[in-house]
Amino acid sequence: MAVYTQVSAEALAAFLARYDAGALVSAKGIAEGVENSNYLVDTTDARFILTLYEKRVAADDLPFFLALLDHLAAKGLPVPPAIADRDGVAIQRLAGRPACLIRFLPGVSVSHPSPAQANAAARALGEMHVALADFTPTRANSMGLATWRPLLERCGRDIDTIRPGLYDRVAHALDAIERDWPRDLPSGAIHADLFPDNVLMLGDAVTGLIDFYFACTDLTAYDLAVMHSAWAFDAAGAPVDAAVGAALLAGYAAAAPLSAAERAALPLLARGACVRFLLSRAWDWLHTPADALVTRKDPLAYLHRLAWYEAHPDCFP
Repeated sequence: MAVYTQVSAEALAAFLARYDAGALVSAKGIAEGVENSNYLVDTTDARFILTLYEKRVAADDLPFFLALLDHLAAKGLPVPPAIADRDGVAIQRLAGRPACLIRFLPGVSVSHPSPAQANAAARALGEMHVALADFTPTRANSMGLATWRPLLERCGRDIDTIRPGLYDRVAHALDAIERDWPRDLPSGAIHADLFPDNVLMLGDAVTGLIDFYFACTDLTAYDLAVMHSAWAFDAAGAPVDAAVGAALLAGYAAAAPLSAAERAALPLLARGACVRFLLSRAWDWLHTPADALVTRKDPLAYLHRLAWYEAHPDCFP
């Protein structure tokens, strides 16, 4: 979440008038994240999230995201579907951007997940994969394996201003990842970005899975690898208590058992996740507008994770 596009109180009040959602009381920009512009909106009736989709989210992809959320909500999973206006329209235009009013979910994102919280969140991911087994729409992974080398090339040698030699380091890691990437593991609709800040919790209970704007069709084990790379390390990229990583695997497997081939592929998939997030963070680090209300994230935190996975190929017993 972030704020790139400013919305006036007058424009927001007119936008809300399309809904049976009450009158505007307050709106506050949310700085966390890097993808879209988000506001916490309070009305006389309830609280909502307003999302304006920025350039990285294509308007043509929104029907896929919203259909996925509707599918999961219908199966009782804690996700935030978009709200339709009085005419049944969920995807709107506001301030020149596609926009949706989204149901607010209670809970907070944990900064330092405990093993119990990691277990519950990974179980929720497994439950999500099971619930999506009969979800038929598909979407290519816009940040998948085929995009990593081109993104590195677009960053170019400017990436070395983040750390000398970073371009060659990532290129070398990509050589092995591209060569060995598995092609025959189970696939389906995945979240692809389930960081701790995309899971809402009350205590050890999951109350919300949010921010599905990288959701796509890809290897389901890759989704777990992305989650491990995000939850089993601190913000600087240093590994945390090994019990957190073990709890992730146990929680996921309790809902969606892993095959031997999937478990064997996890170290490589995790290295791929590291390259993916290192590169997208590097691109944002180099290109985020100076006046954007947005929190940039350190690309080198994922370089440290990548080095750890390379040094611990047996980290997924």
